[in-house]
Amino acid sequence: MDFSLVDIAVPFRMQPGLRRLDASDPQLVRLDPSSRLHGEKAAVYGSGRSRLAADGFEPAAAIAAMRERVPSDLPPELAYEQDFAVLDGATGRLQWLCVCVPSHWAPEEKIGLELSAVHAPVADNKLLVSASAHLVKLATSGECWERFVWTVTPSGRYDQHPKRHAREPWPVQLRGDEFAGRCWLRAERQTFFPVGDGSLQSVFTIRVMLQPLTEAAAAPGAARKLHEALSTMSEAVLAYKGLAPARDPLLAWLSERM
Repeated sequence: MDFSLVDIAVPFRMQPGLRRLDASDPQLVRLDPSSRLHGEKAAVYGSGRSRLAADGFEPAAAIAAMRERVPSDLPPELAYEQDFAVLDGATGRLQWLCVCVPSHWAPEEKIGLELSAVHAPVADNKLLVSASAHLVKLATSGECWERFVWTVTPSGRYDQHPKRHAREPWPVQLRGDEFAGRCWLRAERQTFFPVGDGSLQSVFTIRVMLQPLTEAAAAPGAARKLHEALSTMSEAVLAYKGLAPARDPLLAWLSERM
């Protein structure tokens, strides 16, 4: 996993957190045909439910920009680990979604929305919503950007579309190592790169990564960082992330490792 709990920011805050990337960073990872992620993405692609477009939008230039970075003749769903969106700088709206493995959100509810509306359901979203216009300007400036988001989940499934899969229940009957052994770190590397056709459009990439929590928390300092982050999450954020039933058993387990 290209993410470490050691690097998370504490205290926890819902904020944009964009970092400029060198344009030479490909931002895309080839999808291993033998991987579980490939199997889950292929199922959604095969069902015809992976793509959504605003009226009249043609994604050919965006797909060409992807293939310029990491060449492939396959459709994006099967070529890359990433899911994709196209953000239009002129309108601030999502014009195209190519999403197979969303994290508890429904792409069909987001297509055509402005970025501020996309962030509206997020808990403690004041910073995200107020910064939306600035984020659109940065993301479609022709430069490349990166940020990471993360959570802890009881599900090892990549596809967590709320209408395809109910939330996995937390194993609240367990404690300690048994509880932690049923948990996963779910992180997303989110990036932007320009379409490059003079359209003020940017490709937004989402790479979902999963790692057993016991492995993720084993790195030096990781348990303390995660403990600090969970301890400083608001009740609203805990509810939004589905973490409320898990915080106390997770904090107890992490305390033993600090």
